[in-house]
Amino acid sequence: MKLIIAMIQPYKLPDVKKALFDAQIHKMTVTNALGCGQQKGYTETYRGVIHEVNLLKKIKIEIAVNDDFVKPTLDAIIKGAKTGNIGDGKIFILDLPECIRIRTGERDGKAIG
Repeated sequence: MKLIIAMIQPYKLPDVKKALFDAQIHKMTVTNALGCGQQKGYTETYRGVIHEVNLLKKIKIEIAVNDDFVKPTLDAIIKGAKTGNIGDGKIFILDLPECIRIRTGERDGKAIG
């Protein structure tokens, strides 16, 4: 089992969701996030005062999958999020040692679904 965490541009969320649904991946957690990477932010002027904005809006998607769904999940996220520009995002893949479905008590692969 793996936990896949993707940081993407907010406007790409509908495209990523569609690509995931097309790949038969329907379970995910989506969170608003702030961060910066290679983009390093930007400056803007408000009432004559320059403000440096170095934390940009991002979307964090977390998906727990069984091992046979890792590649289709990664391919779908990349397909939906890629623009070829700086700031497309990152994907992190972590081992998931255990998963428990609270309602039924199922564990591991059965709990993920």
